[in-house]
Amino acid sequence: MKMAPASKGNNKKAAVDAACWMFNIVTSVGVIIVNKALMATYGFSFATTLTGLHFATTALMTCVLRWLGYIQPSNLPLRELLKFIIFANFSIVGMNVSLMWNSVGFYQVAKLTMIPVSCILEVIFDKMRYSRDTKLSIALVLLGVGVCTVTDVSVNTKGFIAAVVAVWSTALQQYYVHFLQRKYSLGSFNLLSHTAPAQFGTLVVVGPFLDYWMTNKNFLRYNYSAVSVMFIVLSCSIAVGTNLSQFICIARFTAVSFQVVGHMKTILVLILGFIFFGKDDLNLHVVLGMIIAVVGMIWYGNASSKPGGKERKSHSLPTSRSQKHGDLSESSENDENV
Repeated sequence: MKMAPASKGNNKKAAVDAACWMFNIVTSVGVIIVNKALMATYGFSFATTLTGLHFATTALMTCVLRWLGYIQPSNLPLRELLKFIIFANFSIVGMNVSLMWNSVGFYQVAKLTMIPVSCILEVIFDKMRYSRDTKLSIALVLLGVGVCTVTDVSVNTKGFIAAVVAVWSTALQQYYVHFLQRKYSLGSFNLLSHTAPAQFGTLVVVGPFLDYWMTNKNFLRYNYSAVSVMFIVLSCSIAVGTNLSQFICIARFTAVSFQVVGHMKTILVLILGFIFFGKDDLNLHVVLGMIIAVVGMIWYGNASSKPGGKERKSHSLPTSRSQKHGDLSESSENDENV
């Protein structure tokens, strides 16, 4: 008996969705583990500068693909690019400063608030509605991840301000990825080809000064070795996939879904950190938190996919003139997914 065309289409979409999530999770966890080894073992503590190098590698990749013809010319107004760069760079700098000025516990609490903030942005700008089950599943994910990661929680004024800036700028940056892709009919590669060079250009200037302020160490005077350089190159190479997969996932889903399912990365980092770095962090209450979070993620996936689980009250933004994309660009049907 032949499978119905709709069923085939649903199965194909589910397979592609799963592949996108796995791509993001594997690359994100990989770059975190590599960076952790680079910083903890080899003393390379220049986080913002390293992020600038990540975007340099990503920009180089998009230039090569454009030259080969895989990325077609596209348009993104300068004012939109500048707004995105402001959100994205405040996110990167804000997170680093927040970690420096806050306890690890409060830093993790602040990161958890990104989901409610992203929900607020979608409700305000996209007129999104969430069902009761969807809201409860998000709360369960936050509870589980909180049990896993939050330990000591101490707050100070400047640390609180840094955390607020970091959370809101990150949520705005992720919302804006979805917004720009819908409004200007940009595929993930196209959008990345606009944003990566600009982020590299700004972070390569700001990064060394910010890192010196945070660590009192000079990026240029670091004692480079063959192994540390290898780890830097490996980190930059994996980060290309991380940057790309973030844009792909947010395009196919939304910033909220990206945040919710993205907490699987937090759980994997805890597990791999225990395996590779031998820390005694994997105790009973951490395992319990992981189980709660995973149950919440499964519940969220089920609840948000049901009719009325998560839907817009009105039609999405009108897009600009449709653009022709190369083989590496996503089709416009991705923008319909929430």
